[in-house]
Amino acid sequence: MTKLLIATDAWGPQINGVVRSLENIAAHAASFEMEVRFLTPSDFWTLPLPGYGEIRLALANPRKIAAAIGDFAPDFVHIATEGPIGLAARRACLHERRPFTTSYHTRFPEYLAARLPVPIRCTYAVLRRFHNAAVGTMVSSPSLENMLARRGFHNLMRWSRGVDDTLFRPRLENVFDALPRPVFLFVGRLAVEKNVEAFLRLDLPGSKVVVGNGPLQARLAAAHPNVHFLGALCGEGLAKVYSSADVFVFPSLTDTFGIVLLEALASGVPVAAFPVTGPIDVIGDSGAGVLAPDLRQAALGALRIPRERCRTHAMNFTWKESARQFFDNIRIAQLRRDMPAHSKLAGLAGPA
Repeated sequence: MTKLLIATDAWGPQINGVVRSLENIAAHAASFEMEVRFLTPSDFWTLPLPGYGEIRLALANPRKIAAAIGDFAPDFVHIATEGPIGLAARRACLHERRPFTTSYHTRFPEYLAARLPVPIRCTYAVLRRFHNAAVGTMVSSPSLENMLARRGFHNLMRWSRGVDDTLFRPRLENVFDALPRPVFLFVGRLAVEKNVEAFLRLDLPGSKVVVGNGPLQARLAAAHPNVHFLGALCGEGLAKVYSSADVFVFPSLTDTFGIVLLEALASGVPVAAFPVTGPIDVIGDSGAGVLAPDLRQAALGALRIPRERCRTHAMNFTWKESARQFFDNIRIAQLRRDMPAHSKLAGLAGPA
């Protein structure tokens, strides 16, 4: 049994793609002969992130993190995020000459630039330094891999995502019986980087429904009184909302993947999105969605897509396959770690 320590700044009660991905890694670890332990904000005192009260920043003590790594004595370390815990874990690994992998979940340069006058190239330089110290950096999609490679990131490894196709499935129950059809749905954090207003401003027939919370929730609800804001949902409640919609609209320009796309598709709901990283990789040429620079055109076009096609395409993405990719990457990284220096120079440990 291989012992793997995962250091992450994203953890429950947060609801996001990073947390969901790591939870499913833990759920499948035993079947891949992996013993996984996490270092999370629950192990430290935390403070709320300004403007994002639901996100807690850990007051990570570098000595405590180094001690936790030493006590567990892992065969390998994976650093999932670039926050305080990730930075401290990286520092400890470098100090002890302990190889590690990282994963690139969030396009922080674009998120930061949307809020503050920080040049994107400067933030990418910081992230490049963070990730290039790793034996490998896991990315969720081909388009993200290509983008990061162009920006000088090395040793990129593919790690796709999955969907719970038992929970998210077509259902007979329709929770939107009282709303004018068609129903256009958005699910996600109500924050500037999600570009939600691009959806809310669309001139569409029927009804718009928004699921999620975040710093923009009150302002968006006040500015769009005809939109139905349901707040944050999870489990069966969320699944019923997905399956009751006619089109899932994904206005984000900066997501690295978009697990919500898979949840909608598994529920039999076609996707309308911009042709950017995430939607391009999930939808591709499947015909399960419409990708267009004109989001209104995409939303109206998606109404003609058969729901069965969406469900069939979503079945290509499973959490078990996602876990297999992740743990295969860990084993590849272990081989790179153990490979003699002359073999590395010969190019035998190139990017995956």
